[in-house]
Amino acid sequence: MTGFLRGWFAVPLWQRVLGAMVVGVLLGLLWPAATGAIAFIGELFVRVIRMLVVPIVFISIASGVTALADPRKLGSVGARTVGLFAATTFCAVSIGMIVGLMLEPGQGAALGSAVPHALGEAKSLHDQLIGIVPVNIVQALVEGDMLAIIFFSILFGFGVILAGEAGRPMADLLQSAGQVLFQLVRIAMEITPFGVLALIAKAVADNGVAVFANIGWLAVGVAAGVVLQILLVHLPLIAFVAKRPVLRFYRTIVDALAVAFSTASSAATLPVALRIALEDLRIAPGVAKTVLPIGASIGKDGTAMYVGLLSIFALQAVGVEPDLSMLAIVLLTGALAAFGTAPIPSASLFMLAAVLSAVGVSAEQTALVVGFVLPFDRLLDMTRTVASASANLTVTSVVARWENAVEPEDKA
Repeated sequence: MTGFLRGWFAVPLWQRVLGAMVVGVLLGLLWPAATGAIAFIGELFVRVIRMLVVPIVFISIASGVTALADPRKLGSVGARTVGLFAATTFCAVSIGMIVGLMLEPGQGAALGSAVPHALGEAKSLHDQLIGIVPVNIVQALVEGDMLAIIFFSILFGFGVILAGEAGRPMADLLQSAGQVLFQLVRIAMEITPFGVLALIAKAVADNGVAVFANIGWLAVGVAAGVVLQILLVHLPLIAFVAKRPVLRFYRTIVDALAVAFSTASSAATLPVALRIALEDLRIAPGVAKTVLPIGASIGKDGTAMYVGLLSIFALQAVGVEPDLSMLAIVLLTGALAAFGTAPIPSASLFMLAAVLSAVGVSAEQTALVVGFVLPFDRLLDMTRTVASASANLTVTSVVARWENAVEPEDKA
């Protein structure tokens, strides 16, 4: 038994999830009556996701904001870096939403119990804006009011920064809490193969293998979103602001993009990106060593695009036709959620709950969407990380140009 467990945990999680998905498909097709007996496992998986969403959102965003208090990250370089990443992030969410609205990958998606539902009477823009500021933060945390939680998290993080040395223990506590929480997430993710098996088996038993047709369109949307983000946002910044030859720039950074794709991790890409920035792009160390670490934390264009696309996918899957007000909320919360996405596998799927909650989608249906997409998320994660790596080096090049921190022989 010990040998079996050792062998089980030696297999990467995404491979175990993929294997569980295959077993779930076969079970749903060959023995649909048995899916009811394991349905409780899917319900437990849904409850675990719901349990973790609020603490992930609060701690990730608050600790992310306090991380910017490092003196090396302050001043004009830090301000320009954060501002530029904010702009590219909003563009990325917008592109993801537009791709989702055009491709409609969620139309007709069969998610088992995720049936179309009414969201109730729509709130006015005034009520939505006022509701961002919570009267009682404890109540907002209990009720999962994500707009209020995100607002308070950002405000709390800035409060810690403004407190200076007195706030340092709280900043350390947030960072420590984040590490503890991420370990809890890793533990909780170990039940993912079993939850995915139960959810997929039930979905296939109810709807057949046609349940997977929409995943193909979602994958197409992710690839299209990454390409559009690079073409429409990064390339103009490189050509007209950083004033670098575009083709030479991307030939230079191809190693970083390859590492981003293979590891699906912005943090793992950082050492390669730093070497490229210093040796090949010839950016001054003071800028490169400041901007790139910030970018590894908040420069997540790929995640932002994915959250925007997946939000539209989820709304379509549960039969909701978003109006302009809902789209505006998705844009705002998607950008903020992307900024605070934790450096853990499939973290963007957890942050998706914050976005969907803000537009009224139930936690149960959000968890079903997460369970449905999760088996395929590794490949999608690899693809979208390329956009984040491109954004990081693009912003670094632009800030270096603004700061006159590029060695003369490399100037175009």
